[in-house]
Amino acid sequence: MTTTPAGQRSRTRSITFLVALAVFAQESTWNFYESQVPPLLREHIGSAAVVGVLMGMDNLLGIFVQPWIGNRSDRTRTAWGRRIPYLVVGMPIAAALFVVIPHTAASLPLLIAVMFAYALVANTFKPIAEALVPDFIAPERRGRANAVVKIATSLTAIVAALISIFLVDDHLNIAFAIPAAIMAVSIVVLGTTVRDSRSPAYQEVLAESAAEPADSRAPRVRDTFVEIIKDRDRSRLLLLAAILLFGSAWAASRSLITPYGMEALDMSRGDAGGLTLPSGVAFILAAYPAALLAERYGRLRAIAGGMSVFAGAMLLGTLLQTPTGTTIAFCIAAAGASSFLVNAVVVLWNLAPSARVFGTYAGMYTVSWAGGGFLGPALVGGMVDLNGWSLMLVDIAVVALLAIIVIARIGTLRRRSPLTPAK
Repeated sequence: MTTTPAGQRSRTRSITFLVALAVFAQESTWNFYESQVPPLLREHIGSAAVVGVLMGMDNLLGIFVQPWIGNRSDRTRTAWGRRIPYLVVGMPIAAALFVVIPHTAASLPLLIAVMFAYALVANTFKPIAEALVPDFIAPERRGRANAVVKIATSLTAIVAALISIFLVDDHLNIAFAIPAAIMAVSIVVLGTTVRDSRSPAYQEVLAESAAEPADSRAPRVRDTFVEIIKDRDRSRLLLLAAILLFGSAWAASRSLITPYGMEALDMSRGDAGGLTLPSGVAFILAAYPAALLAERYGRLRAIAGGMSVFAGAMLLGTLLQTPTGTTIAFCIAAAGASSFLVNAVVVLWNLAPSARVFGTYAGMYTVSWAGGGFLGPALVGGMVDLNGWSLMLVDIAVVALLAIIVIARIGTLRRRSPLTPAK
């Protein structure tokens, strides 16, 4: 049966909402984990460095697990599809482990063991829900869908903060149970309403497989990465590099803002820690317009423009080196960064040679972004050691400029390959 345009729009809105719900549920637990597990560790460990290492365990696991599980889902064939089986198994287990975390706080070895188990399981489905976007949604509308997903992700920080304010001090166990309950409800909704075996991408993959020799093998993570490296068109490899670089700039602007406020702006620790809160609202307001602008003017152009706004805002913050000036600068920076965060993964999906690797590409994006989150604060921190805290925002702008140069190079390559534009 032919689907009408109105039916297609309805299906796009429906799957966008469901993916956003799944990502919202996942990120609600992650945000609460990042904010409330460190105090549990501090009850046993005096060293902030050791606490930081344990809290970074999930990122380290993600580097290895996420591309593999994304590729594994690409190669899965069931009546339920290739993504949903992993979600309906992984999310309830992760929710159960998350509920257990505060109950293990009295024993450090047990707490670390549950943290490791939760991080391992949660990483196995983290890129899979987002991969449903290219599975169901046409390339020209993926930016809008991803904008909604990013807005849902941003809202989780507010949810985590509200739970912390109202419940953590007096009802810690209940506080941990709420994000887990949100995850459980979301997977019930997703599991009963979505069959990604019906997605256009899944049907395309089946058609490709039927046309291939019987002994052909689905691409593995290593195969996909080697193919990207060997490709004479460096667009995909450069895009992964740009994601790493801009991820570095973004992470540094978040991770180092509290000491920056204390050292450069003479603020208290608490006040400095709140400098980026208004910028979260700015990001939410800018995300969907960023997708619309990308559809009209081109994604690479929109990404380069957004990163330029981000870098310019860092320079503005250096000139207006006051708490108010910094807050304004970070709001402008977040609005600019939204263009990259919404559109970069869409460009990567649209550069994929086949729907067979959407999950793998989602995992590669996540690893590149996480790699920036690991390298950025260290890189900018080293620059601060040389230049001083007063120039930290300039240091961040320099890293962002490198990402802009890489994106400009990709644009040049795409103009030379008109048959395969990065839409």
